[in-house]
Amino acid sequence: MLSRRIRAAVALLAAGMLLQIGQAAPGHAADGLISQGRPAIASSVEDATLTADKAVDGGATTRWASAEGADPQWIRVDLGGQATISRVRLSWEVAHAKAYRVQVSADGTSWTTLYSTSSGDGGVDDLSVSGSGRHVRVYGTARATPYGYSLWELEVYGKGGGDGGGSFVVAAAGDIAGTCDAGDGTACAHERTARLVESIDPVYVLTMGDNQYDDGRLSEYRSYYATTWGRFKHKTRPTPGNHEYYDPAGGAAGYKAYFGSVATPAGKTYYSFDHGNWHFVALDSEQSMSAGSAQVTWLKNDLARNTRGCVAAYWHHPLFNSGSKGYNPVSLPAWRALHAAGADLILTGHDHVYERFRPQDPDGRATPAGPLAVTAGLGGADTYTFEHEVHPNSLVRLTGLHGVLKLTLSDTGFSGQLVQDDGRVRDTIPATACH
Repeated sequence: MLSRRIRAAVALLAAGMLLQIGQAAPGHAADGLISQGRPAIASSVEDATLTADKAVDGGATTRWASAEGADPQWIRVDLGGQATISRVRLSWEVAHAKAYRVQVSADGTSWTTLYSTSSGDGGVDDLSVSGSGRHVRVYGTARATPYGYSLWELEVYGKGGGDGGGSFVVAAAGDIAGTCDAGDGTACAHERTARLVESIDPVYVLTMGDNQYDDGRLSEYRSYYATTWGRFKHKTRPTPGNHEYYDPAGGAAGYKAYFGSVATPAGKTYYSFDHGNWHFVALDSEQSMSAGSAQVTWLKNDLARNTRGCVAAYWHHPLFNSGSKGYNPVSLPAWRALHAAGADLILTGHDHVYERFRPQDPDGRATPAGPLAVTAGLGGADTYTFEHEVHPNSLVRLTGLHGVLKLTLSDTGFSGQLVQDDGRVRDTIPATACH
């Protein structure tokens, strides 16, 4: 049976590719693909390799699949901002919908139907629609096969969204979940910061390591992190810290199992992704960052291929640090590679403090050509103190609080705020142009 499904899937995929090449939808030439790489979530998955993000990754051989044998099921994508939608293209696997609706929503709660059918025949559905909203959902009500629902690609075309000539928001923090959970309410620090992230409603959530204490075990992730920051797991792009590597099941085993392929999209714990005019690089400072290491070699190649105008990188251990951990040269080769490529922003955690630096080069010399670095290890873990000599480029140092870094990113630059868990803004990063 499996071989039959694979043969049929390949045939349908080939047909879809031919349709894509020879049949560009008329009347929408000016509208772009605004769903690729966006955060996606689904009602269920068949297994951990068939997650919702696979349907918006632009890959012809990856797909989302729901649990088998149950109706209804859905998949939805967050476009990152209000968008005008003119076309939705669905490339079905063998397990397709006989009856489904394409819906749009401004808030992810109230939905308006743009298209519906009860006679779906699989293959590729290239639909002309008209509507606006931030979220697009495919809602299946009747399966055409005994399996589930499965899409090679869900493509939304239009204008706006996160790339719509405006800006988008990212939330970032490191050092997050202790041994309390959402049931403890505001007595739990990472529940308070999770509520803050929800109020910010970012396109992505970036974590700078030590997501779960003390050992980053899968059981700890499920008991604690999942109840708080796990509420926006679908939009989280994580990195690991040293505590993830304390896992007795193996280095970062729980981290990899909990976050799945989004944390290791190419089988590595370092990766990159694009949004708007920004290229994001997620690194693993527990893996070698020496000049000749596999990670830094990958980083240089990745930066050489980048076509976006702005670059942000994030990982766990900071290079420059006036806090209790002090200067740590482990990431110096990565800093050199990023500086040479004109990177704009570097985010780290590890020290449970907030520290913002003026732009500088890897040797600590202030220069407008260098990236602006921020340490924001305030996601929920107990805070530390500043114990080392203050670095000459250190501009702002705060501790004794929990909070989230809110970044507003445009096609040409960025600004930001450190928002405390009570909603107060404790630092403002001024508008900064990309290099």
